[in-house]
Amino acid sequence: MLNDIYNQKILEFAGNVPHLGRLEHPQGCAKAHSRLCGSTVSVDVRMEKDRVVAFAQDVKACALGQASASILGRHVIGASKGELVQARDQLRAMLKENGPPPTNRFSELEFLSPVKDYKARHASTMLAFNAVVEAIENAEADAGVDD
Repeated sequence: MLNDIYNQKILEFAGNVPHLGRLEHPQGCAKAHSRLCGSTVSVDVRMEKDRVVAFAQDVKACALGQASASILGRHVIGASKGELVQARDQLRAMLKENGPPPTNRFSELEFLSPVKDYKARHASTMLAFNAVVEAIENAEADAGVDD
């Protein structure tokens, strides 16, 4: 049964997480942690207008957290805050409400759809997207930008 969520594609994503590390002089930072499994993702961003122009992530997570961070890292540069909020919300809906997978630049999140049947794995799968949205919000708050 766990073979459904730890399939070859998810393991490929998990083994190839882009933008690992930390940024020098980030505008926004955030850390997301799953109490259930102990996974943690820390994210740094630099923004121009509402677009991500620099990104780094420190991922200490299970394979599902790594896979989600990998998909984020592949497509985050150039993404707007709105696209990232939408992807986070669509990922949450896909996992928790049997919603459709994201259709924007983060459509590869569809490969994580088997996780919906494993509620205990939802939090770790959401970490990277929760952290990047929070990091952008922190960057906006530090810059005095309102929504």
